[in-house]
Amino acid sequence: MEQQETVLCAASAYEKKFYLNPEFYGLPQEVKDELKIMCVLFTEDVGGIVELLFDEDGELTFRTSADEGDYLYDDIGSVLKVKELKREKAEFLNELQVYYKLIFLGEFEED
Repeated sequence: MEQQETVLCAASAYEKKFYLNPEFYGLPQEVKDELKIMCVLFTEDVGGIVELLFDEDGELTFRTSADEGDYLYDDIGSVLKVKELKREKAEFLNELQVYYKLIFLGEFEED
């Protein structure tokens, strides 16, 4: 069985573009702006491509990649940057995850 992933957003240092999945256009503008800033700054710092995606269980993950032969891509820096973002933006990322699980997966958290 194939795993289902849903891309939330992505940014590319190569194309100098940011992509937001149209399924998430309903997010508040402040959230969309924060995602754009976070992803674009990521690619400016380390290069390559960064994607934020939800796995089939609704867990938000980062995926980074670079074109073959891109010697300017900072592989170690990308790992460190992901860790930094997970730490500094923990509440924001957790809220996105809760939103996805609630709206897209129909899950309700019990307190």
